[in-house]
Amino acid sequence: MAEAKGSNVKKFIILGLFCALIIGAFAFLANRRPGNIDEGVKLSVVQQLLSRNLSTSYPPTPKEVVKLYSEYTRCFYGEPYTDEELEALAIKSRELLDDELVATQTDESFLVSLKSDIERYKAEGRSISSYSIASAADVEYDSFDGYEWARLSCYYSMKVGKSIVPVHEKYLLRKDFEGHWKIVGWELAQEE
Repeated sequence: MAEAKGSNVKKFIILGLFCALIIGAFAFLANRRPGNIDEGVKLSVVQQLLSRNLSTSYPPTPKEVVKLYSEYTRCFYGEPYTDEELEALAIKSRELLDDELVATQTDESFLVSLKSDIERYKAEGRSISSYSIASAADVEYDSFDGYEWARLSCYYSMKVGKSIVPVHEKYLLRKDFEGHWKIVGWELAQEE
């Protein structure tokens, strides 16, 4: 009887270990995070810009608006894209412009002008290799005619053939009634 009792205890211990092993394996598999299916997929610059939703994540400062607009511009003149992507990028870039500036051109005429500029840049071997925006401390703010205004500089490195040419542009922005900074215009800065 003692032998049978010892045999039952052994069976009970083995069965308990077996159950614990099964429960542990199940818990491990249930709590394991599945690998991201898109983990190996990297979005291109064009795809990243197109995936950005400006109605939910509009840039909060004049500097960030000019930075994003500069990224669109760099993309237009230096990244590979399809015709459909170019059209979508052009429409998205216009979301950063003030309504008065947008009203000066239809989407179609803007796209025609943009395509012409891009072709000219390509023919001349020009592209924007990088850009640098003035620090937030260098943004000039003002109030006029019931609006808040901001002026800041952006420095582009323009690749022309094998040379790098610096280009300094000044941007003027106005805060709209929704609190978004919009680009009113820009000009080539006169170097002192």
